[in-house]
Amino acid sequence: MLAPDDNSLSSVFPHGTAILGYPAGAMPRESKQARGLRAKRILNALFEAHPDAHCALHYTSPYELLCATLLSAQCTDKVVNTVTPALFKRFPDVGRLAQARPSELERIIRSTGFYKNKTKNLIGMARAVRDKHGGHMPKTMEELVELPGVGRKTANVMLGNAFGTPGLVVDTHVARLSNRMGLTRESDPVRIERDLTQLIPEEHWTQFSHAMIFHGRRICSARNPSCESCPVFCDCPFPRQSSRRAGRKP
Repeated sequence: MLAPDDNSLSSVFPHGTAILGYPAGAMPRESKQARGLRAKRILNALFEAHPDAHCALHYTSPYELLCATLLSAQCTDKVVNTVTPALFKRFPDVGRLAQARPSELERIIRSTGFYKNKTKNLIGMARAVRDKHGGHMPKTMEELVELPGVGRKTANVMLGNAFGTPGLVVDTHVARLSNRMGLTRESDPVRIERDLTQLIPEEHWTQFSHAMIFHGRRICSARNPSCESCPVFCDCPFPRQSSRRAGRKP
């Protein structure tokens, strides 16, 4: 997941753009139509390879999902899922969370890292939902990104998973893989989202994000991708570019 400010460029590519697999100017050019057709094949292959792709955070309500997503900044979903049961038991709704003592909340979420900043965002979010939205979680991108700690990535998680509205999440995996697969040339998360939403049909935005995240975890790792067993091998320029740089026959 991304850093506390989930629109930050350094949080998407913490080791620099070299992690994408392409030196400057190396990504092959293609027509818009060709890229669109290739994106469709990649989409179909990912859906077939990862039919179980889903949001890995545990939640039972929009409130719980937003809390879990805020906690997932620079933290694994597994760790978040070990913390949230105690969090939700102590603070079961925005009203309780809005009145939380920072010191108590910090103790509960400490293991997720950046706990002081996350505590500030969680309490600020709860108070904003309570005071500006009558205690009801807002359901639009415009309203969600006005909440403390919520950027477009977090808002898209909410739209796609809590409200059934298409949302394309650009986390570290989606950002890295979309560049590696040649679906974008951008490194800024907002621009990556713009490029992907032009290639992927809107009704598939949410599931595409899940499939890309699962693919990044299971097959297309940052430093040692399993290209030989990759279902999108034939439509991904990365293996051929890597072979050329290494002096091997593609």
